[in-house]
Amino acid sequence: MNDEGSFSLGLVGSGIGGSLTPAMQEREGREAGLSLTYRLIDADVHGLTKADLPELLTWVRRLGFDGVNITHPFKQAVVPLLDDLSDDARDLGAVNTVLFREGRMLGRNTDWSGYGRAFRAVLPDAVHDRALLIGAGGAGVAVGYGLLRQGATRVDVLDADEATAAACVDRLTARFGPDRVGIARDLETALADVQGVVNATPVGMLGHPGSVVPLARLRSDLWVSDVVYFPLETALISASRARGCRVLPGGGMAVQQAVGAFEYFTGRPADSARMEAHFKELTG
Repeated sequence: MNDEGSFSLGLVGSGIGGSLTPAMQEREGREAGLSLTYRLIDADVHGLTKADLPELLTWVRRLGFDGVNITHPFKQAVVPLLDDLSDDARDLGAVNTVLFREGRMLGRNTDWSGYGRAFRAVLPDAVHDRALLIGAGGAGVAVGYGLLRQGATRVDVLDADEATAAACVDRLTARFGPDRVGIARDLETALADVQGVVNATPVGMLGHPGSVVPLARLRSDLWVSDVVYFPLETALISASRARGCRVLPGGGMAVQQAVGAFEYFTGRPADSARMEAHFKELTG
């Protein structure tokens, strides 16, 4: 931990030019009385690949960074390069926060915990519900982990690629057991047996219009969650709201994973309400 209240941080990923993370982290740092800088290290801009990660991590440490966030496509590739993993990061096989401490690189994951925090803030009475998770990639695994860690009775996973769904289920089953996780093969059948549904695919984001759930299949007694936050009001969230469903848009996860990262980086509590207000300001 930096005892003098000065922190140099960054985000490593591909196509991250529009990220709101620097603004959120730097504003929260100022509000907390810290000197905090946060820079983007965009692989597309600098021509970096997964093979460059070891050298990149060496250089950011030499340049005095206290830590970096990691995003697509490096969350899994960074794992074997680290000296220590939290239990959750090991379970997930993915890291989104790397801390540089006393010559060691420590891997943490705030994606799942950020989703959980956002969920409990909006749907506190639904933590034990049975859920359908659509999308079994990195975001899907993190969401499934968050749902199960907070007490979901069962999570069924649906993905267009059955091998991806099976890999997600295997990873979650290893931590939570086979009775609470399974593969869903038919959307309509799966929807009939759950209290909530989560979209963890890119469908609905800018450039990927549409909804993973046919809007006619939405029921007013469902809660509906989306990890997409560009736009905040996806077609799925908008239609669900109109149908009378309780909704959890993707902005909540985006803010809360940043809250968790800030706390890891600085060792100080973040004001999540303040960060959420800033996020809303940034997204208009």
